[in-house]
Amino acid sequence: MSLTETFGEPGLIGQKRTRDLLARSLTSGRLNHAWLFTGPEGSGKTAFALAFAEAINGITHLNREAREPASSKSSWFSHPDIHLFMPLPKTVSESDGQRTGELISRARLLLENPYERVDFRQRPLLDKESGSLNRQAFYSTDYFNDVIRKRVYLKPNEGEYTVVILTGIETMREVAANAFLKILEEPPDKVIFLLTADRTDLLLPTILSRCRMARLSPLSENEVVRALTERDGMNLDDAKLLTRMTGGNYSLARHYDLEQLKRSRSELIEFLRNAYSQQADIIVKQVQEWQSSLNTENQIVLADNLELFLRDLLVWSETGEVSLISNSDQAEVIQKFCNTLSSARLPEMIEDLRDMKPLLYQNVPFKYIFTVLSIRYSYLMRGKDPVIPKNEAWRHLPALHTEL
Repeated sequence: MSLTETFGEPGLIGQKRTRDLLARSLTSGRLNHAWLFTGPEGSGKTAFALAFAEAINGITHLNREAREPASSKSSWFSHPDIHLFMPLPKTVSESDGQRTGELISRARLLLENPYERVDFRQRPLLDKESGSLNRQAFYSTDYFNDVIRKRVYLKPNEGEYTVVILTGIETMREVAANAFLKILEEPPDKVIFLLTADRTDLLLPTILSRCRMARLSPLSENEVVRALTERDGMNLDDAKLLTRMTGGNYSLARHYDLEQLKRSRSELIEFLRNAYSQQADIIVKQVQEWQSSLNTENQIVLADNLELFLRDLLVWSETGEVSLISNSDQAEVIQKFCNTLSSARLPEMIEDLRDMKPLLYQNVPFKYIFTVLSIRYSYLMRGKDPVIPKNEAWRHLPALHTEL
């Protein structure tokens, strides 16, 4: 079979149009010096960049076929001419050794599965231990000059090209972006850049103009369910539930602990009941337990799950269609909630949560945020205005005025 027919098999999921584009470029030999992979989270931007890098330098790992000459290396991870970089937070940008260690630990996860969540902005902590959270990951000027630039000017060793992969390129700081632009304008010989971005509107137009675009679409529900069952060994019902709950984001769906997700959802439903009745002692105990048992990343996941559940309540109240809600296995609970609290101001409840979630990234204690939410939700679920206006939210907890 030809590369045009097999590119991305067996490593990639869906995206036939983009596969065809890359395969044609590989077979024709017309390899642009810079490619930009764009698309929603979970669509496979990094996976496609890794598969393309392998095919360029003759590796058969994520692809059954590759360009000639064939490489003896088993994957992109072990090839000396393929270099992967990602945005780093300040906490791991202090030394070349620390940068390298962080990149290697996350690259190993991508080697196991190219759809693994490794970006610091999505997964600040690789383990489940408690710890501080910093989602402000970026390409600093020092990082670009001291580490990345050195790889750019390396001549190919074993492969035909030096391939430099930069994920999340939209996070590149202005000075670093301008320095990178100069390289794109006059690229070294035999260097190919493979870039990924969630948001192209944050990129310099001049960088965009020098890249060939490879646009990825959201994966279909069937594609995600099939990947979860065939690749991750998940049973069909769980795969369908996670696919709905993550909006078709395969990377996120396979990352979730389904049992923990179900437990936290039950706790969130109880939180809403207690918020309505304003059982202060129970609410304080519950949010304190969350504060103690969940690290910041998992607290954010909990807040995300609450938003998803509130959105399902809103969809059900408007349509009454089970097929349109993510938590379809909780249809009976959702229906009862909507029937009992028909005047609940759900859009405002969702808006309040979205306004408060960013405070978690700023290390405002989780227990304060959810205590305030419970007070506001008590009124909103009754269809009433909260006693404290939204523009005076600090009055809930005056000591936090400077933070809130």
